[in-house]
Amino acid sequence: SSGINAEWPLRPGSHKKPMFPALSADKLKSNKSEFRKVPIPPHRYTPLKENWMKLYTPIVEQLKLQIRFNVKSRNVELKSSPETTDITSLQKAADFVRAFTLGFDIDDCLALVRLDDLFLETFEIADVKGLKGDHLARAIGRIAGKGGRTKYTIENVTKTRIVLADSKIHILGSFQNMRIARTAICNL
Repeated sequence: SSGINAEWPLRPGSHKKPMFPALSADKLKSNKSEFRKVPIPPHRYTPLKENWMKLYTPIVEQLKLQIRFNVKSRNVELKSSPETTDITSLQKAADFVRAFTLGFDIDDCLALVRLDDLFLETFEIADVKGLKGDHLARAIGRIAGKGGRTKYTIENVTKTRIVLADSKIHILGSFQNMRIARTAICNL
């Protein structure tokens, strides 16, 4: 025989799963610094300049990361420092800056830094239903509602924040609440 046991997959419990000990936070942390870039679209430069200190302060003081705006590449660059303790800090900061670039209010974005179970979701109206021209404009109008009332109602009922950017819809909230908000938007 070739040395392969033909009965092996047929016998339940014949193979054991490997047991790995849990890693501590200091073992997960590497000596080299990690780095993230968040691209900034041109229409968000002015809001970024106006709110830079509100963006800068929580990233440096709470998450203990280094941040800078690279004017040449037009990116916000985030880098872990020796003082960084939490391994999720870099991702939280990247999500925080990305949420701001998508058009969310700075105070809503701060919730991404403070809470663990908040996420961002982006989808296009074309993903839900293939609409073009006036039909697409009417669909966006239905989502916003008269004076933004439909959007605010969905936000308040589902405890999420919604940004309508042309045919893209950005939702900030907990996973289950985002699903409810997306379903409500898709049914309009």
